[in-house]
Amino acid sequence: MTSCCVVPKPPVRKVAIFGGTHGNELSGIFLVKHWQENGAEIQRAGMEVKPFLTNPRAVKKCTRYIDCDLNRVFDPDNLGQTVVEDIPYEVRRAQEINQIFGPKGSDDAYDLIFDLHNTTANMGGTLILENSRDDFTIQMCHYIKNALAPEHVPVLLIEHPHLKYATTRSVAKHPVGVEVGPQPQGVVRADILDKMRKIVKHGLDFVHLFNEGKEFPSCTIEVYKIMEKVDYPRNKSDEVIAIIHPNLQDQDWQPLNNGDPLFLTLDGEVIAYKGDCTVYPTFINEAAYYEKKQAFVKTIKMELTAEHIRSSVVDQNTS
Repeated sequence: MTSCCVVPKPPVRKVAIFGGTHGNELSGIFLVKHWQENGAEIQRAGMEVKPFLTNPRAVKKCTRYIDCDLNRVFDPDNLGQTVVEDIPYEVRRAQEINQIFGPKGSDDAYDLIFDLHNTTANMGGTLILENSRDDFTIQMCHYIKNALAPEHVPVLLIEHPHLKYATTRSVAKHPVGVEVGPQPQGVVRADILDKMRKIVKHGLDFVHLFNEGKEFPSCTIEVYKIMEKVDYPRNKSDEVIAIIHPNLQDQDWQPLNNGDPLFLTLDGEVIAYKGDCTVYPTFINEAAYYEKKQAFVKTIKMELTAEHIRSSVVDQNTS
């Protein structure tokens, strides 16, 4: 006998693993290429798991992108843009990905996409959620965090009324980002790759158990909700005039309080944080974000609770 409070959810049958959304983030690229040649490790009964290289031209050049950031163009304007000769490569590629794995927002879209990324910041193995009300992905994060305990697996929630990301993985019904660092651009580190590999393994194990009918009781996870992007101090020519303070460098997910040092000018002046509440910075000194005028992002801690769920296939089999 199961509880009447269990929420049935559709089974997850179509799963994709994206690597190379940014062509110089090598862990996901190495893993996806390996799985394309030998996919036994990622296959699970009852579901299709498709490893896919999202930005092959950027991968070939080992650069973040060719014309624009592929991970920011999955919005209606770009996905609906008329294909002409001078359309940015990544916009054309986004439309192709949307055709294969979407259409975004439709019933035909893939159920789940893991999008594999590296960061130069000291973020560890981070899971990125886009929807605070998605019981399935919250339960998955809970499962992965428990499987990897006592290792810290932060969960970053990028749901925000004004910061719109339009990510590659947002094509899926359940998008999950996997952000692992620190790792320099254009470099692959065995420890970072292994951490990413384990996260994917446990995520796929969760999906398999869910599809097989295992119930997942209501759970609560701690997440870091994005609040604001913080730029470097700049002069009138828009040039950076202060760098991340040594006390802040590599301190992703650690509390930042009023008066704590943020930046250091080359003249030795310390620029301190001014704020009414404790925040938790991350993506600190991310190399790829200099062009985006972002020194770090401020987050706050909060909790997300997921309903008690099980696959609706169980109900169909017993009806």
